[in-house]
Amino acid sequence: MTTIAEKSVLDFCLYPPVGEEDWRYAFASAQVKSLETFMLSKAVLQDMASASSFEEALDLLSASEYSSLQGKNLEQINEALLEKRKQVRSLFLDLAVDDGIAELLEARSDFANLRLALRRKLTENPIGVDYSEDGFVKALEFENVFEQENYSPLPIYMREAIEAAVLAYYQNKDIRQIDYAIDAEHFRYIIAKAIALKDDFLVGLFRMRADLTNIRTMLRLKYREAQELCGFVPGGYVDESVLKHCINLDYDSIRAMFFSTPYYELVEAGVNYLVSDKSFLKIEQQCDEHIGGYLSEGMMVTAGSQPVIAYLLLKESEIRKVRLILTAKKNLLDTKLILDRLGE
Repeated sequence: MTTIAEKSVLDFCLYPPVGEEDWRYAFASAQVKSLETFMLSKAVLQDMASASSFEEALDLLSASEYSSLQGKNLEQINEALLEKRKQVRSLFLDLAVDDGIAELLEARSDFANLRLALRRKLTENPIGVDYSEDGFVKALEFENVFEQENYSPLPIYMREAIEAAVLAYYQNKDIRQIDYAIDAEHFRYIIAKAIALKDDFLVGLFRMRADLTNIRTMLRLKYREAQELCGFVPGGYVDESVLKHCINLDYDSIRAMFFSTPYYELVEAGVNYLVSDKSFLKIEQQCDEHIGGYLSEGMMVTAGSQPVIAYLLLKESEIRKVRLILTAKKNLLDTKLILDRLGE
């Protein structure tokens, strides 16, 4: 099992360094910077969220690259948005000079498929065929591997994840342990791989995501007054012992614990909303915004893998927001809830 080097959270103020320029990506960087100009502005997303109806929200997309959604029902819209996401990911694979970087981001789908397959296998449900085709392990191969219980065709990091998840599940046959184990192995793999690739931007991104995942986990465990403190992932800048200690503190003290970290403002906003509205909606929004800020820093690099990676993830985030708003509007959800989740 690859170990992850420790690094202090105090090495940076708000965001980790984005890394150096790499002129092998000059053309790719120019292309994604051009495409960035066509992305939806915050004002458009806010207007969609504030629209009086689903139809009005959809109409606000008529002058954008999402104009093809006009006249479609919600199911057709979701299919079209998934296809757009697939196109963005395909573009990323074409522009990624380093195969290792492409593999890291495609591993998201592999681990999602793995979680789904293990849940079905260990609970003795049909394996199914509805796996994502976006990963490096194809859906049909995935189905065959689990049907035959022959895991040797899978990459070593996936076999290690299977072993960890199976062992965790059979301790007390708690299906949540599958998710916890898969998440932990996913972060362990991507951070160690990013370190091996010497990609500072991805190392910073993945370590921050580990921290934000753990902060959300900590708040959920605190809110539920959970006895079993599990669900944390490795590799973040904030030590797990600090997060576990926070669970035993009052909410004011939790805020204070993060005062000297880059996460103070998002923790404060998330805790305030949790206390007042009994909802994790704001911490989710704040975490998304924090990652978005780092990706925006990456977009400003003149030439390198940073703008290419950042564009992929920012575009995927935009597609999710469009889907979220239209789904919420179709289901007549309160405008304030939509705006609070978007943070627009």
